[in-house]
Amino acid sequence: MNDSYNNMCGSFISRRQFLTTAAAGSAAMLLPWKLGADETAKTTLVLIRGGSPEESLNAALNALGGLSQFAPAGKKVVIKPNIGWDRMPSQGANTDPELVAATVRAFKRTDAKVAVFDNTCNTAHRCYRRSGIEEAAKEAGADVSFMHEKRYDAIDLPGGAILNKWLIYRDYLKADLRVNLPILKHHSLAGISMGLKNLMGVMGGSRASIHKDFNQKLIDVTTHILPELTILDARRVLRRNGPQGGNPEDVEKMNCLIAGFDPVAVDAEGARLFGSDPLSLGYLAEAERRGLGTIERPAGFREIKLG
Repeated sequence: MNDSYNNMCGSFISRRQFLTTAAAGSAAMLLPWKLGADETAKTTLVLIRGGSPEESLNAALNALGGLSQFAPAGKKVVIKPNIGWDRMPSQGANTDPELVAATVRAFKRTDAKVAVFDNTCNTAHRCYRRSGIEEAAKEAGADVSFMHEKRYDAIDLPGGAILNKWLIYRDYLKADLRVNLPILKHHSLAGISMGLKNLMGVMGGSRASIHKDFNQKLIDVTTHILPELTILDARRVLRRNGPQGGNPEDVEKMNCLIAGFDPVAVDAEGARLFGSDPLSLGYLAEAERRGLGTIERPAGFREIKLG
């Protein structure tokens, strides 16, 4: 990341900076949710209930202080939704295309350069099209692309419990700003799929091999690729038979959105909204243990009801 971005984040997070290396040999990424003790009144995590996808997104971004704090003009911004499955929006397996489009528009209004991509589980062309995300994101002004197997770089994972190197998509690593845009849903292995799990969509290699010792391996990798902002789609929530789903009767319409700077806090709030104890999710407990964030609601939590 360039110096102006680092300087901006440095002033935003105040005295206590949490650093994580985005890639071997790259500059350290500053996470703006580690606030000083004198800044605890700032909203760092927000739950929005109600409203359209655009209304809920705008309410969340405004509560968090707006996009200007990221100085995004002219920057390369990656918006990483879940496009993993050949499913329609009503089936709750992928991020809502309207929310993806709203997020793209929000950053395009700041003159950012926006890219959208995901390493899909089903055939990419079908996932991109049937999810509605390809069309919606393109119409909103994003560069939507399929991920190419030759565009992955092996990064070192210092401090990994099991893994010490993994392939990560180069365009994600080289972005100035990363926005994680997962959907809240049931997952047969993870329990609940949210932000940290969604980061598997920028991983290459044998992702199936991460399923053994999943909690440790997921955090081994995600420690080094955390986004600066997480926006969790909880509009249509797949309650059963995830992650792929298929039956609309398994989907509950919650019409909520959770957003924040701390990826662990966002996932923890998502777990509570789902009706689960965040500590019951092994990967979340592991992430907190390694200092990636907090499961407990931060002092900067705010709930907003629209309409």
